[in-house]
Amino acid sequence: MANSSFVTEFLLLGFSSLGELQLVLFVVFFSLYLIILSGNITIISVILLDRSLHTPMYFFLCILSISETLYTIVILPKMLINLLSVLRTLSFLSCATQMFFFLGFAVTNCLLLGVMGYDRYAAICQPLHYPILMRWRVCGQLAVTCIVSGFLISLVGTTLVFSLPFCGSNKVNHYFCDISPVIRLACADSPINELIIFICGALVLVVPFIFICVSYGFIVHTILRIPSAEGKRKAFSTCASHLTVVIVHYGCASSVYLRPSAKYTSGKDRLVTVTYTIITPLLNPMVYSLRNKDVQMAIWKMIGKTGLSLKTL
Repeated sequence: MANSSFVTEFLLLGFSSLGELQLVLFVVFFSLYLIILSGNITIISVILLDRSLHTPMYFFLCILSISETLYTIVILPKMLINLLSVLRTLSFLSCATQMFFFLGFAVTNCLLLGVMGYDRYAAICQPLHYPILMRWRVCGQLAVTCIVSGFLISLVGTTLVFSLPFCGSNKVNHYFCDISPVIRLACADSPINELIIFICGALVLVVPFIFICVSYGFIVHTILRIPSAEGKRKAFSTCASHLTVVIVHYGCASSVYLRPSAKYTSGKDRLVTVTYTIITPLLNPMVYSLRNKDVQMAIWKMIGKTGLSLKTL
């Protein structure tokens, strides 16, 4: 791909227009990055170590936390370096690689959220059949399907972008190599490429979201038929965390990717992108730890065991 292009590297403009405020952003984003890493690693560790959390719901939450951790590692370290550096260049191949992994993990997250919606539907609406519907073999197959599908769709999108000729400006008006700001730098018109990318984005975002909405329609219908108020509260509480993450994730991603790249507006889109590259991965462990009593108990149990281990030393 690089042979057919005149551009050999890209310049990520990022937040360069903010001048000295970049130092403040570095401190804020670095702090959030550490919280994201520690939060998701805690969720992953707790789920792996506590046998009471070895259920399909927490299995998918563990996969989601791993995916979101890697997702932030693809974007945030380079962004943090650029906030302190004058040299913000990224080679052609590095830009394509960053886009491939970013899209791969992003699409995987969308699909996983859809699967987690189905898991809640099966648990609440089909409790007698739940052990069969969500047996471990099925859970493994669903997880692998999400990951493989995510990276296949990412490969298509990245190839469509970087197969275009880049012979003019190399200034990417963003803090990472995202589809819209990069494809705008192409020398040739790319209506077919953009259409295919748009269709893929629509399928990835709209189909799982509709699936989640339908699942929650059945869930709400089932919960309303539960006679006791305590039963209703418990059923709703198991869905609240997932639903919160879904609304933020799909809402922000849809506002950026469900429109042509010609309507890309750097300032607004950069702000929205910050939400789903930083806030959503931050929100995931916080929501699931603060609102979920099972996870809270497992965390305190792990802290207790760690404390006892330190005392014996």
